[in-house]
Amino acid sequence: MGGQACVLYGAAEFSRDTDLLILADAGNLTRLRQALNELGAEVIAVPPLRLRHLRRGHAVHFRCLQPDLLRMRVDVMSCLRGVASFPVLWRRRTTITLPDGLALDVLSLPDLVRAKKTQRDRDWPMVRRLVEAHYFEHRNHPTPAQVRFWMLELRSAELLIETAHRHPGACERAVRRRPLLGHAARADQPALEAALREEAAREQEADRQYWQPLRTELERIRREGRRAR
Repeated sequence: MGGQACVLYGAAEFSRDTDLLILADAGNLTRLRQALNELGAEVIAVPPLRLRHLRRGHAVHFRCLQPDLLRMRVDVMSCLRGVASFPVLWRRRTTITLPDGLALDVLSLPDLVRAKKTQRDRDWPMVRRLVEAHYFEHRNHPTPAQVRFWMLELRSAELLIETAHRHPGACERAVRRRPLLGHAARADQPALEAALREEAAREQEADRQYWQPLRTELERIRREGRRAR
């Protein structure tokens, strides 16, 4: 769901970290522990690997100590801000087959884009690259679903204006979901660029608000761990 998924969608060249989104149930947790043990993975921060922490929305962070893994980091979560529940994400997943025949299940592109809208400034260029890679691959013969995806997620004012010009009906239908498309329909690039910045700022603030109580919980877990030692 993270950097590796961005590589598979053609928006990044390399990522050393692996981010996993799992169904948080007892059987799955047992299988995950077994896989992590094979990697020599150790928890490197709070919280520990517990179902209650995953279900609450925390990420559990590991470092793989097997010599051939170059201390690869693995982050595990079971829910994400702004996206659907795991069963829905699983139904919408994309399966990508690598050249060696290995099949990987990754978040669908729309879900990955939504998941990358975090408070971190460095995630937003990736959001843009993910959507634009898809746009340039499919813009000559798009499906209605693809056009709708671009209307809702493109971060480039220039490309939004181009898409609104090519697909005015889709733009009109999507403007209720994304009011800044009105600027795209009028080809008002300065107003559109300002609206895109405001949109990103709102998402970043929403992400900060989402994580604030979780960070408070992490501090409590950290203090409890110190007292236990």
